[in-house]
Amino acid sequence: MVERGGMDFLHTRFRRRGFVAVVLSIAGLVFLAGCGRKASIGRLSEGAVVVAFGDSLTRGTGAAEGADYPSVLARLSGLEVVNAGVPGERAAEGLRRLSSVLERHQPQLVILCHGGNDILASASDEAIAAELGRMIETIREAGADVVLIGVPKRGLVLRSAAFYAEVAERFGVPYEEDVVADVLSTASLKSDYVHPNEKGYAMIADAVWKLVRGSQR
Repeated sequence: MVERGGMDFLHTRFRRRGFVAVVLSIAGLVFLAGCGRKASIGRLSEGAVVVAFGDSLTRGTGAAEGADYPSVLARLSGLEVVNAGVPGERAAEGLRRLSSVLERHQPQLVILCHGGNDILASASDEAIAAELGRMIETIREAGADVVLIGVPKRGLVLRSAAFYAEVAERFGVPYEEDVVADVLSTASLKSDYVHPNEKGYAMIADAVWKLVRGSQR
């Protein structure tokens, strides 16, 4: 038989355990909510300018004029989409060019797809990621939002280089991870080893537009 003092001790102990359990449950819910929070961009205003910034994947190498993904995106969205892609450009060169593009076009949103030529040149992941991070900082300093498109590394199975997801998470930007790798893994969607054809660029534009629409707050 437990005496009254012992019963009081047990009740106090169970109350404390219950309180701790509630606190831990709430903390767990807050943590899960934070993990599930999607990166977002501001709602695009009527007449907003969008800049697609990158290299030959943005310019549309391998497809006829007007079949590049920024042109297709403009038709899908009804927005002005500026094609600011330069074939062969490395990320460091793009960073040097970026400020003048932002100043000229004053975009509300920049779609960033860069680093593919650095990957082909076997530049380090850390170096490419650092340049992409500086681009995102430059874009935000100009008052624009950013979405990021991943580019695959070479291999038997194409997947976007892991550092793209890491950059997207670090800076909290919406990220399209799969579409370029999916296109370049499909012979009927390519014009050559590293460039889409018209169907491939259309697929990229569709995926980017879905990302942009779904990320607006």
